[in-house]
Amino acid sequence: MAYDDPKTLVSTEWLAAHLKDPDLRILDASWYMPAEARDAKAEFDKAHIPNARFFDIDDVSDHRSDLPHMAPPVEKFMSRLRAMGVGDGHQVVVYDGSGIFSAARVWWLFKLMGQDNIAVLDGGLPKWQSEGRPVSDEEPVIRDRHMTVRRRAEMVKDVTQVSSAAKLGDYEIVDARAPERFRGDVPEPREGLRAGHIPGSKNVFFKSLLNGDQTMKSPAEVTAIFAAAGVDLSKPVITSCGSGVTAAVLSLALEATGKTDHSLYDGSWTEWGAFPTVPVATGEA
Repeated sequence: MAYDDPKTLVSTEWLAAHLKDPDLRILDASWYMPAEARDAKAEFDKAHIPNARFFDIDDVSDHRSDLPHMAPPVEKFMSRLRAMGVGDGHQVVVYDGSGIFSAARVWWLFKLMGQDNIAVLDGGLPKWQSEGRPVSDEEPVIRDRHMTVRRRAEMVKDVTQVSSAAKLGDYEIVDARAPERFRGDVPEPREGLRAGHIPGSKNVFFKSLLNGDQTMKSPAEVTAIFAAAGVDLSKPVITSCGSGVTAAVLSLALEATGKTDHSLYDGSWTEWGAFPTVPVATGEA
């Protein structure tokens, strides 16, 4: 089944049909783990979907925080997007070079800023290119456009709120990391972090929600995967991961099933695992 919802996920067919729409804005939000040794901006400069602009997740973030790529202040988000020529009245489609990975983070960031007209390209650049669709190395012409931002505080959680949710059990906390990291069987890739998970949290590895071609599984399959992990979807959900990137894949998947009461723990394990006063659990959920 193809997703064609301009507020969650759109197919490569949808994007190809709308490529020339005057109010469409395409963002390449590719971002890679250091171990992958890939340069997202250099790859973008060589080949991107025509008219795409590069969205740098590390740049459009809160540089006052010691934590990686935390959500930026409203003013910074507005000014960076304005410089990209993205504003009110635009339909945004965001993609990445992995399939569905970092693009979901940018989708969540737009939602946090009160922007609803944004979708992730299902299957991303790999699917687009595998279908022989056009790419370009040209820079688009940028025209300034004002953006009205209304930050939706309910879409993000901090360590105090997550700690309270873990104690009270009034939210389901769902961790997108690989099972061996969740269980604490392997050391964390970032130095100085304890291994394990937030007590009471459940584990839905983000890759388990994706098909072989890196498109999102159907809403029924997504719901079944969360249920199999012991997640009670009648409760609001807090998504978490290593540094707030793949948690957004879970948020996107939930939204695509029609569930809207979800928020993202922005500091994620980079914060929790380093925070001396919060407890850590190991083993299965």
